[in-house]
Amino acid sequence: MSQPASDRPIRVRFAPSPTGPLHMGGVRTAFYNWLFARRHGGTFILRIEDTDRTRFVEGAEAYIEEALAWCGISPDEGPSNPGSYGPYRQSERGSLYAPMVQLLLDSGHAYRAWDTPEEIQAKRDAAESSGTPFQYDASSRSTMRNSMSLSTDEIAILDAEGAPYVVRFKMPASEPVTFTDAIRGAVTIDTGVLDDKVLMKADGLPTYHLANVVDDHEMDISHVIRGEEWLPSAPLHQLLYRAFDWTPPTFAHLPLILKPTGNGKLSKRDGDKGGFPVFPLRWTDPATGSEISAYRESGYLPEAFMNMLLLLGWNPGTEQELFSLDEAAKVFDLDRVIKSGARFNPDKAKWFNEQHLRSTPVADLVPTAQALFAGEGVGYTADQTATVLDMMLERIVFLGDLKAATWLHTAPTAFPEKMLKKRWKDDTDGILNELAAELRAVDPFETDPIETAFKAFLERKELGFGQVLLPFRIALTGEGGGPSMFAFAAFLGKEATLDRLDQGMNLIAQQRAEA
Repeated sequence: MSQPASDRPIRVRFAPSPTGPLHMGGVRTAFYNWLFARRHGGTFILRIEDTDRTRFVEGAEAYIEEALAWCGISPDEGPSNPGSYGPYRQSERGSLYAPMVQLLLDSGHAYRAWDTPEEIQAKRDAAESSGTPFQYDASSRSTMRNSMSLSTDEIAILDAEGAPYVVRFKMPASEPVTFTDAIRGAVTIDTGVLDDKVLMKADGLPTYHLANVVDDHEMDISHVIRGEEWLPSAPLHQLLYRAFDWTPPTFAHLPLILKPTGNGKLSKRDGDKGGFPVFPLRWTDPATGSEISAYRESGYLPEAFMNMLLLLGWNPGTEQELFSLDEAAKVFDLDRVIKSGARFNPDKAKWFNEQHLRSTPVADLVPTAQALFAGEGVGYTADQTATVLDMMLERIVFLGDLKAATWLHTAPTAFPEKMLKKRWKDDTDGILNELAAELRAVDPFETDPIETAFKAFLERKELGFGQVLLPFRIALTGEGGGPSMFAFAAFLGKEATLDRLDQGMNLIAQQRAEA
C-alpha cells in the first residue's frame, strides 16, 4: 500500500481556489484524497487557497462546499468545521508567510526583485527577437534589477523610495532534483530548466508556491495528492522544503482527465460542444448571469457520478465496475492510480447512472419521482409512484426520463404510422375486441391474473404473442416498447384499461382512414 515510510499520521488536503465552479477534475482530486484518508484512517482537509484576490469570485467557496457535500465527501476539517490546524482560508493565514519569506531571504535561498512588468516584457521581447526565449533564472538574474545584481547603495535608494518589489526563489543553476512520486515512481528534473519563481508578490501576499508549502507543513500534511499539471512545480516545492529544513510530504500526481477523443485535457468547451456536463452543480456566473449545466441538474445520482470519477484514473485490478463510496474506500490506494491520461466517456457516465438508479431501493426514489410528476401536474400517491418505478426503472437512464412517458398518466392521441402499417392488420380490431371481453372477466385485475388470461386467450385463439400484445400496447401507450403490459394494465385498473383500449382503437381507425 502507498503508506509513508514513517509512522506519520495520514493527513491529506484538497486546496481549490475560489475562482469559479469546481471542475470534475477537481472533484476527482478531492475524491482520491478523501478515499486515501478513509482507507488509512486519516483526515481529509478542505483548505481554500484565496490569496489571489484578483481572481476571487463571490460564491465560489460556497459552491465548492456544496459540491463536495452533494458528492458525499465532506471534509473532516475545513472552513465550515474547523479543527486545530486552522484557519482554513489562506487569506486568514497571512501572519504565517512573512516570517517564512524573511527566513528564505536571510538564508540566501530567495532575493528581492524590483523589475517592473514592462522591464521584464522588454527583456522577453528582446530575447525572442534573437531567437532565444527569456526566463528569469540563474543565467539572467544578474542582468535584472534585484538584490543580487544591484549595489547596497542602489538597494538603499529603492527602499527609501518605497519601491515595490517581489521576492523570488533563488533556483540553483543546474542541479538534478529527484523525488519519489507515489504514482510515477522516481522523478528527476534539472533546475536548469526552471525559473526563479515569485514567492511573494508586490502586494505582500504569497504566491501559491510559498503558501501551499508553508500551509502543508503547518497543517502536518502527510501526502500531497494533486493533478498532473502541478508536476513541473514539484522540484521547487522540494527545494523549499529543503531550504526550510522541513520533511516533505509524499507527493502523488494524478493523471489528467482527457477529452472523449483522448486528445487534450477535458474542458468546459468540450462539454458545451459534446452536450455533456463537466461540473458537479449548476453555476450561475455572478458577472454575466449565464448558467452552465451540471451533473446534479442533468439528473445524475451522486453515487453514479462518483463511481464514474473513481474509475477515471484508477483501476481496482478486478472486473468490478460498480462501487459505493464505502466499497471504494476499502480498496482504494495510490498504487493502482494510472500514470497516463484517463479518457472521459460520456456514454459510460450515463451507464453508471443507469446501473446505480436500478440498484437504488425504490422507496428511496419515490419522493423525488413523486415531486417530478407533481411538476408535470400529475398527482400520483407514493404507492402509485412506487408502482411506476417498479415498471420503469429497467427502461430509463435518469429519473427525469419518466417525464417523456406521458402515456403513464395520459391516453395517447397519436400513434406510430410505420408500426401501424406493419402490425395493425384487418383482423386486429376484432381480436382486440375479443381480448377486451376476456379482460373484463379478470378478477382480481392484477398483473398475474391478467397475464394468465392473456396467454389463455392466445392459446385458445391460436394467435402469436406479438400478433396481439403489440397492438394492445400501441392502443394503450402509443409506443412500440415499454414495461410489462400486464403490469401497466393492472396499474391503470380494469375500467381505465378497457376505456383506453376502446379509445385507442377508434383513434387508430380514424388515423388509418386518413392516411
